[in-house]
Amino acid sequence: MNDTVNDLLEEIKALEKKLVDEIQKKQQDANYQINAEDITFKAATQQRHKKQLQSLFDYFTHASIGNILSAPIIWVILFPTIMLDISVSLYQAICFPIYKIPKVKRSDYIVFDRHYLSYLNTIEKLNCAYCSYFNGLIAYVQEIAARTEQYWCPIKHARRISTLHNRYQHFLDYGDVEAYRKFKEQTRRQFDDI
Repeated sequence: MNDTVNDLLEEIKALEKKLVDEIQKKQQDANYQINAEDITFKAATQQRHKKQLQSLFDYFTHASIGNILSAPIIWVILFPTIMLDISVSLYQAICFPIYKIPKVKRSDYIVFDRHYLSYLNTIEKLNCAYCSYFNGLIAYVQEIAARTEQYWCPIKHARRISTLHNRYQHFLDYGDVEAYRKFKEQTRRQFDDI
């Protein structure tokens, strides 16, 4: 990979870290404390939150008919989602030790913490849990797939792809047969940054 691409990737990583740091700093000002088992708010903040709690009756009477009718379609997807979770977790548990790929920590991707928000009613908390699970699972699966791709086929695409996973920077250039034959084994084991 040329120096310009490496420099850009390093700059992107630095900016992503800076963004996460800024988000964390803003959250520290949000009157809550993250403990080992839960998240607690200052009493005044907790009271303010509870005043904004929407009753279930009010929630349903203000919901659009489209949202109500489409909810079962969203929730039926939960079953294949759980199967995906089980399948990918089993794959990683069995195959990653064989390939000597570092395992992806599921809890780094699937995070449940919105249920501590007292301004959310039961339905909103359930919806938030679903979204946390689904989006976290997709990120978890993407990381497992990215590490697998780095092991089995660490070659960049010739065509433009819409998003790059975080392992892509280690891949070899498309069409560079000499680099592929020379560095394939080294590239498939290059997980020092994890």
